[in-house]
Amino acid sequence: MPKDALIYIAVYIADLSMPWVTSLKEKRGLVTPVTERLKVRFPVSVARLDGLNAHDWERIGVTAISHDGVWLESLLERVDKFVRANDNFEVNVRESLVEIWDLE
Repeated sequence: MPKDALIYIAVYIADLSMPWVTSLKEKRGLVTPVTERLKVRFPVSVARLDGLNAHDWERIGVTAISHDGVWLESLLERVDKFVRANDNFEVNVRESLVEIWDLE
């Protein structure tokens, strides 16, 4: 492995707000298609992080790893646009960052 090997890790965390939703089944029907499409459309891992038992909100997390930090920044911007393009919920981004890990 090269001595100057840097790894970039991207993290995107968003709270999805749906105050009009009255059941967990209804909320799951709005959130699950978005999380599944993210995994198909982008080279990312997606997790439902919090709010799983709440009717009106949920927190999702998206992560990716690469040797190219600029590409990851662009990826996070595209992920954010994709999530915000959904009219089924309001999006509040809690965190969107690319962190550098030095593997030396």
